Amino acid sequence: MNQTSIWITGAEGRLGQALCKEYANNTDFRLVTSDTDVPVEDLDEVLRFANVAKPDVIINCAGLTDTVKCEEDPDMAYTVNALGARNLAIAARRLDVKLIQLSTDDVFGGQGTHALNEFDIPTPTTIYGKSKYAGEKLVESLTDKHVIVRSSWNYGVASKDFVDRILDLAKARQSVELPFDAFSTPTSANALAGFVEKLVVSDEYGIFHASCEGGCSRADWAREILRTCGYADIAVHTQVGETQQPRFTLLDNMMMRITGVYAMPEWKMELHTYLKENGYVKE
Repeated sequence: MNQTSIWITGAEGRLGQALCKEYANNTDFRLVTSDTDVPVEDLDEVLRFANVAKPDVIINCAGLTDTVKCEEDPDMAYTVNALGARNLAIAARRLDVKLIQLSTDDVFGGQGTHALNEFDIPTPTTIYGKSKYAGEKLVESLTDKHVIVRSSWNYGVASKDFVDRILDLAKARQSVELPFDAFSTPTSANALAGFVEKLVVSDEYGIFHASCEGGCSRADWAREILRTCGYADIAVHTQVGETQQPRFTLLDNMMMRITGVYAMPEWKMELHTYLKENGYVKE
């Protein structure tokens, strides 16, 4: 039986690791890898590896996601998030294969009050959001076989994330301070990986939102983490958020819903599962 070969860029990140774990023991798929990470910002290297590996699907999880670094170095943000996406789109077009481009809720400015679907027009306000949206537009213009997946507030075991930072404060018996007006949806890397895996084998294309169902403030997310892990006595204080950061970026998974291709889990249930499975919950 022919295997589907998959090239995952940014395989060391949260989503990349979750996908690699899922595909590692699945005999229907084969991960194509390089001895060293292929720099997505280098077109020659991208095309060289693509021509040798000849993947059937490219999943672009690579990106500069540190919002502070993006603001400090816009050139680097656009180089990785926009030029990198462009280079992979060129490779996908040459090979005539599907490209799954991971994006973010930060492509929206966060000034609204309603959940945003795939047909709402992005108005990014941060360098991170602008560079990711630029990557989206380049992918759309350069290759027909593409899926752009926007998600929000991703967490996972690949590196220190929001969950770890909140629990570190709790263990140190320190209170938590968070913006009162940041509102979206926590989405685990595992939950997002489940949808991406579905896209690999489906005939779906276009833009999809893929956040867990429901929504909350960052403060309420922190409170749920603390309560579940036995630190309900730790105080969570709210304050005015940083003005340059998007505030309300709740995503509506409309395309997922109307196509019937997949359904994301509810955010609290997914968070509880993640915390228990990864040893965060005190026995």
